[in-house]
Amino acid sequence: MNKSKFGMVLPIILISYFMILLDNSIVFTSTVKIAADLHMDAQSLAWVTNAYALSFGGLLMIGGRAGDIYGRRRVFIAGLLIFTLGSLLVGMSQSGAMIIAMRALQGVGSAILAPTTLALLMDSYQGATRTRAIAYYGATAGIGASFGLVIGGLIASYFSWRDGFLLNVPVGLIMLALTLKFVPAKAGQGGRLDWLGAISSAIGFAGLIYSINGTAYQLLAAVVALVALVTFIWAEHRAAAPIMPLRLFADRQRSSAYLARFFYLGAMISYFFLVPQAMQNVYGYTPLLAALGFLPETIPQFLSATVLARLNDRFSNNQLMLSGVIITLVGLVMGAVVGIHGGFFWALAVPMVIIGIGQGLSLSPLTVAGVANTDPEIAGSASGVVNTVHQIGSSFGLSVIVALTSRWVNPAVSYNHAAYLMAGFMVLALLATLNGVRRGRTA
Repeated sequence: MNKSKFGMVLPIILISYFMILLDNSIVFTSTVKIAADLHMDAQSLAWVTNAYALSFGGLLMIGGRAGDIYGRRRVFIAGLLIFTLGSLLVGMSQSGAMIIAMRALQGVGSAILAPTTLALLMDSYQGATRTRAIAYYGATAGIGASFGLVIGGLIASYFSWRDGFLLNVPVGLIMLALTLKFVPAKAGQGGRLDWLGAISSAIGFAGLIYSINGTAYQLLAAVVALVALVTFIWAEHRAAAPIMPLRLFADRQRSSAYLARFFYLGAMISYFFLVPQAMQNVYGYTPLLAALGFLPETIPQFLSATVLARLNDRFSNNQLMLSGVIITLVGLVMGAVVGIHGGFFWALAVPMVIIGIGQGLSLSPLTVAGVANTDPEIAGSASGVVNTVHQIGSSFGLSVIVALTSRWVNPAVSYNHAAYLMAGFMVLALLATLNGVRRGRTA
């Protein structure tokens, strides 16, 4: 491949990644119609999101390691097939139990697909071309989450909620055909998958999230999560080929980037989840108006993300990452201080513009820092950790914030308290970012 050009590999990677991220947020504006069609209560409806996020986040690291062992293209194709099948079955669901199960299947496909996309990118490009490709990849992460809300609002207003999932089927099949034609097949390293690590991590992450937002046996779930996560760390220490090599965390830059991404996404996914509800419950907006109300965030994010590749030529990755996190924090703090009763313009629109710029500048540098200083042996594992932190951080932040604000019945009061918590999560992201920038690589 000519390394000076992206060719077809990057579009295949970005479209596939965008597709799975879109499904992670598109459901937020479709929940009312899903509940009505499938006769689901609020408790079961929450699992339409949780089943996807937990299977996605819990299996991401084994998906990354599978690409190292069996070859990137082979695993990428398997992920595409599972995700496309899951999308078809979600769109055809006739009951609450079926849609929850099929959302979990979608999450399995995403867990295989997501880390392989980043590892394929790193295999396919070098030098400055790789840096620009990663910048586009990181921008896709933010844009996929933001535009999922807008697209979900449009679909919920004018079409069936099923169409948002069924649309993945032709796109997935096209990506499959293009992958077979344009992505070169390379043999994997061979070896065995770390099944103990995979199972204990999945149980640990699922138990952790359930212990926060479950409705029964939460203490038991917390104990199970603790035991499973300790087992996971022990297994990774002893395994000959771990799914999460502990040496990934010996590098200060990478470990700080993982922590920063965890709290950053905890704040931002909560923002995406809660703001559309606040627009509808406090301002009386329709789902479509709530979706369009997110344009002050999505447009600046898109614009800042598109200029990021050029900014990489003038500023270091650390400078861009730190600037992006600080700008995002400023937007969240402004929204919290003004309060939802300050009106759409000052409480949401202006903070959204600031947040959009910050998010467009943050996600790509956080991705670059998360895979910094890796060798080919652990590239897939590093990619898996980046995406695991993305998903588990999202679920953890949302679960904590919803749990801490659920006692306030008044939607305005509940949202205002949540706004301060989201800003608090971003402060933690900033502290982690400063740690990585200050200390740099130590191992």
